[in-house]
Amino acid sequence: MDTNIVSTLGAGSGIDITKLVSQLVEVERAPQQARIDAKQKTLEAQISGYGKLKSALDTIKTAVASLGSTDLFNARSVAVPTSEAITADKVSPGAQIGSYKINVTQVASAQSIATEEQTERDSALNKSGNMTISFGAWTYTGSDPTSFATNTDREALSINVTAADSLDTIAEKINSQNAGVQASVIKVDDKYQLTLTAPSGASNAMQISVDDPSLNSFSFTATNHASVTETQQASDAKLTVNGLEVIRESNTIDDVISGLNFTVNKAMLATESLTFSVTADKSAAETAVRGFVTAYNTFQETTNKLVGYTRDADNNLVRGDLAGDSSARSTINRMRTLIGGAVPGLESGFTALTNVGIRTERDGSLSINQTEFNDAFTNHFDLVGELFANKTTSANSAVTVNQGTFASAAVAGSYEIAITRDPTKGETIGSTMTDTFPKTIATGDGYTFKLNVDGVSSHSIELTGTYSSVEQLRLDLQSRINSDSKLKAAGVGVDVGFDTVNNQFSFKSREYGSISQAGFTETGIGMANLGISPTQAKVFSSAITQATFNSGTNSFTPSLDATTKDYTFKINVDGLESSSISLINTYNTAADVAAELEAKINADSTLSTAGAAVDVEYDTTNKRFIFNSRAGGTVSAISFASISNDMAEFGISTTMGGTRGIDVAGTVNGIEGFGAGNVLLPDIESDAYGLNFSVRAGATAQSGSGFQVSFSRGMAGELSNLIDNFLSSTGVIESRESGIQTQLDRLGEDKTKLNTRMTTVSARLTAQFVTMERIVASLQDTGGQLDGLVDRLPFTASNK
Repeated sequence: MDTNIVSTLGAGSGIDITKLVSQLVEVERAPQQARIDAKQKTLEAQISGYGKLKSALDTIKTAVASLGSTDLFNARSVAVPTSEAITADKVSPGAQIGSYKINVTQVASAQSIATEEQTERDSALNKSGNMTISFGAWTYTGSDPTSFATNTDREALSINVTAADSLDTIAEKINSQNAGVQASVIKVDDKYQLTLTAPSGASNAMQISVDDPSLNSFSFTATNHASVTETQQASDAKLTVNGLEVIRESNTIDDVISGLNFTVNKAMLATESLTFSVTADKSAAETAVRGFVTAYNTFQETTNKLVGYTRDADNNLVRGDLAGDSSARSTINRMRTLIGGAVPGLESGFTALTNVGIRTERDGSLSINQTEFNDAFTNHFDLVGELFANKTTSANSAVTVNQGTFASAAVAGSYEIAITRDPTKGETIGSTMTDTFPKTIATGDGYTFKLNVDGVSSHSIELTGTYSSVEQLRLDLQSRINSDSKLKAAGVGVDVGFDTVNNQFSFKSREYGSISQAGFTETGIGMANLGISPTQAKVFSSAITQATFNSGTNSFTPSLDATTKDYTFKINVDGLESSSISLINTYNTAADVAAELEAKINADSTLSTAGAAVDVEYDTTNKRFIFNSRAGGTVSAISFASISNDMAEFGISTTMGGTRGIDVAGTVNGIEGFGAGNVLLPDIESDAYGLNFSVRAGATAQSGSGFQVSFSRGMAGELSNLIDNFLSSTGVIESRESGIQTQLDRLGEDKTKLNTRMTTVSARLTAQFVTMERIVASLQDTGGQLDGLVDRLPFTASNK
């Protein structure tokens, strides 16, 4: 384009072409720009409206947060007179309501001992060996300790002392165990002594045994304590509560009056007493409920303006930012429906807000009927709590309903549970013990062993010491096992029992389920005297249920013809899986079946080639089969890999208990659940998914054909859950905001396109006017050339 012409547009025609083009472009742009601007304003108002809606929902959620906790409705207050003898420390939600008269007759004290004096605190003592600190109660003759009863609830400490250790390093080793023993080095005159202070309580006193004479200066036993001074004996706190004597090992007491923690500071005279009064504190709950009503009314007012029409200060009608937005209106209506309806999962008692005097008015706001509200809090406070807070119930006392990580997905209501198998713990039972008592076991006598608990192998553990009774030995076994550093680090342990009828020790894992096991992987020669050898894996079937079986005679009447059914299975023995094995003969007794099972299993080529074998016996007492691997220790394992349906008649399943525990089994609303230890999980696709059920021993006996459990989130929980769904990344609000933002982005694109098109229009109009200007300029040039033409024509002359 000729820039000179463009710059002088209008010079020839006299028209302001630049302005004219701008005006023409603006005329064409205006209606389209107006449409975009109007749409943008509407969309931005909706974004702002959803921001206000989210803020209003957050306000409601904050208001109901405390209402969802049962602690709010179990709040307690305590009235305590001023006293030097007792200090009230804490009253917890749900503390037992009542009045309590207390008298303190003795405070608890901790045993404290001091070893013999040393000239240096940080020099090597040239003493080595193992020091074992056990906890229990001492019996005294005068001031001399004469006998010690081990406390099985506290694990012993094992301290390895080397020749390079000083008093300071020994103290550090003891303190590093974090077992409640406080070790320190004290300077007395110009000498140093190691002092040890146990936790308070008569049963937490220390016995220090050593396995090398060089450590005798640290020994504190009934027969060897001359080098150690007991500076304070252990004692319990003693008090009477409402006339009943109470003894505790600590002065901080939290289990006498449920939910009330207090500290005893000094003994009182027999004529003195102190009275505590624990009462329900309803004020916080009442304030929270009123706050919820206020918050909801604010929400109602805000949302009415958002989705409806209001009047401004000049009485002009103002349309809400979300008026006509179906998603916003649906969200608000769902909140109103929940507020005005019954709480899901509550079938009796207070089931709706109206039961506590909270009414929904015609405009959607809430009001409080003070008479009904006060009556509910005064006379039915427990029902108020159930209305707002979560609640679970179980008709089986051995089953507890819990809310898991995905509890928000669970549907509130009632469910029928059937427990078909109680969980068990892995256990090893020794054979008959031959040792007699009292018995002294010295280092090197062969009383060493390694134990595998729940898949964790211990260090080598050795029994040493003098045992006056089998009970003392049992306690020491349990203490030494549970003190093993490997087992402690993994958080596993065992309970050691002793069967006085059969003279056998038992070792039971503290965990439930298929991960639970307790077995000896190695044993020294001396352990055989205790009836303990490397554990052979063992499983127990359930009782025989075959139709022709007579449990009284342990026989089949008529004889069992195995060819009429499918008695087929595969078994795992010591890590090897057998081929498919079938019973195909005729059997008169259960013992015949046991013999055939043993023969068929041990004849399997896969097992026999590897030397794996089992012993099968029939337990006449429990009417069941027992399968025992002939191998012991870490390689020993036995389980059934697969079974035919008919094998269940023999009580045989793929999840039989024995040396390894079994998981709980059961159904939820008729659908098989998943057992993990003692926890039953519902099917992932079921309404109950998100809940879980803790099952204790005896649940099956109470189960029958099934029992009911119920789950309710309460009004507060349902509101929070609904709001969380609204505000989630996949919720309706996020989806709607995303859609609005997409429209705004498209409007931005429309603006760009409009600007581009208007630029084109401007260029086109300018080009047209440039052409026009050229024509005008050309005509002007032609006119100039015609000027004076007549005067120059021949035969013409101008008049003079």
